[in-house]
Amino acid sequence: MAKKKSPPTKPTASAPRVTVASPQKTVPVPTPKHGLAHAVRESVEAMAIALVLALLFRAFVAEAFVIPTGSMALTLMGQHKDLLCPNCKYRYQVGASQETESPLQPSTLPPEAREVVSVMCPLCRASTSVDPRTATGREYPTYGGDRILATRFNYEFGEPRRWDVFIFKYPGLAQENYIKRLIGLPNEQVRIWHGDIYIKPEGGDAYQIERRGPAKVREMAQIVYDNDYVVPSMTDKRWPPRWNNSPAAPAAPQAQWTTQDDGRKFQIESAGGPIRWLRYRHYVPTLDDWARLKQGSLPEDFHPAAQLITDFCAYNTGIYRMRESERGPTLIGQHWVGDLMIECQLDVNSAEGQVHFDLVKGGKHFDCQLDCADGTVRLSIEGQDDFHPTASTAVRGKGSHRVIFGNVDRQLLLWIDGTPVPFNAPTTYDPLDDEIPQATSADPLDLAPAGIGASSASLAVSHLRLWRDLYYIAAQQGQVQISDYDRSGMLPGLDYDSLVKFFSTPAMWRPAGRPSPFEERQEAIFSLAADQFFPLGDNSPASKDARLWEVEPYVDRDLLVGKALLIFWPHSFDVLPGTSIPFPFFPNFARMGFIR
Repeated sequence: MAKKKSPPTKPTASAPRVTVASPQKTVPVPTPKHGLAHAVRESVEAMAIALVLALLFRAFVAEAFVIPTGSMALTLMGQHKDLLCPNCKYRYQVGASQETESPLQPSTLPPEAREVVSVMCPLCRASTSVDPRTATGREYPTYGGDRILATRFNYEFGEPRRWDVFIFKYPGLAQENYIKRLIGLPNEQVRIWHGDIYIKPEGGDAYQIERRGPAKVREMAQIVYDNDYVVPSMTDKRWPPRWNNSPAAPAAPQAQWTTQDDGRKFQIESAGGPIRWLRYRHYVPTLDDWARLKQGSLPEDFHPAAQLITDFCAYNTGIYRMRESERGPTLIGQHWVGDLMIECQLDVNSAEGQVHFDLVKGGKHFDCQLDCADGTVRLSIEGQDDFHPTASTAVRGKGSHRVIFGNVDRQLLLWIDGTPVPFNAPTTYDPLDDEIPQATSADPLDLAPAGIGASSASLAVSHLRLWRDLYYIAAQQGQVQISDYDRSGMLPGLDYDSLVKFFSTPAMWRPAGRPSPFEERQEAIFSLAADQFFPLGDNSPASKDARLWEVEPYVDRDLLVGKALLIFWPHSFDVLPGTSIPFPFFPNFARMGFIR
């Protein structure tokens, strides 16, 4: 049966795409031993064979592409700036694809108006000037996008798989290649709700959350905070550390966590009794806080408010010259993210006791208890008495281990030394009343959403990182909302300052006598027929993907090009990394590798 193609239409103004790089040609050196004519003939034949092989390789095996925009960041980088934060020394990237005008995406703005002049660090939230008109700004050039290799034979001999990063022809202009992540498969209904993906198969009567495996969860995680990049000078100015003892901890010094290495490492000598908690609070300096910090030490009575963790993405914080004074919502994020992962280096210094890893979502505690004596792990969820999966691990007695504990897609996941831990029972759980954040005067709950606890154990933890899950925004063409909360009337204008207040004020999450703004979060539903696929971008706040196309929101099978395989050439460096020694085109080895 012939496959129906969507009629070609003009592409949307900001739709991301991929461009094709020319295949490499191999030209043998002609040999003169049989005369000039014979040598010329051999050369022409060799060139013809090489060209045919290159075209066959491109048509049936693999093809090279260049990523121009940031719709798949941070998995794939479009044109961007690569920065080392002057304040905390963390390396990050910010999109700058609008600096280069595409012939198919004309702009009415002059080139200088589209220059990126300011960016924001994902950890310390310090703004950095990258204005190319200044000497400091010229230290941060704009780089081209990732060069990737895509295989064609995957979809010639097998079916596309959910969560593949794949390349296809844009339905509105079939000669243009686009790259996205494959979310919906033929004959399914896709529902986007509260940042997650739900699927109802053909003949099904209910949506089920689509859970990813451990490898995909880790690959798609977004950094919230890396404690290796703590800034002692900020602490000296009275800015509170994000990791600290729980306020409920006993006052006795021997029962609390103590710090080393300027707050990068924590240790405890526990003598039994209740669990002693080290907890994370999302103390994020606002633009106004940074203005105060630059003036000197903060007043003694200054106490910043902890915030909810949001879908803030530093890649989207590039401020263009035409919006130089903007305080937009991209500088804080617009949606609460409750799916988190905690990672640390765990040094067990005793042969007894327990260590706990705790994550909070919607006021509920999700706990992982690890017995230091025999390596037994037990999972639990507050209020779920029948949920107690257990497992055996290699953590027995004194030793050092890398531990990651996550609550993502309504499943609890644990990694020890890079390997997922199998449990004796499912670690998935049914929907809970955890879709509205909570905080009380007695317990900060979602304002302290991650913790490490010790009971009768001597421990040290370092290299602490907190990650969040990718958040898919429920938006549709003709029903687009800037934020989940704009129907509540509580956030006039949805600007930066109103969002800062909202995410740090628990009384606004559950207002008396009216529905919670979190209960008004919208959903988006897309239906697929046979041979239709649904793509989304990893950079959901800045991706013109199938949610927002002006053509039908799916890709026909005959528009599939192939599966993205690897990044073979990200942008190179002009100096040896970590030095100022010139070295043109030094390879960016850290970003080379397979695409997952």
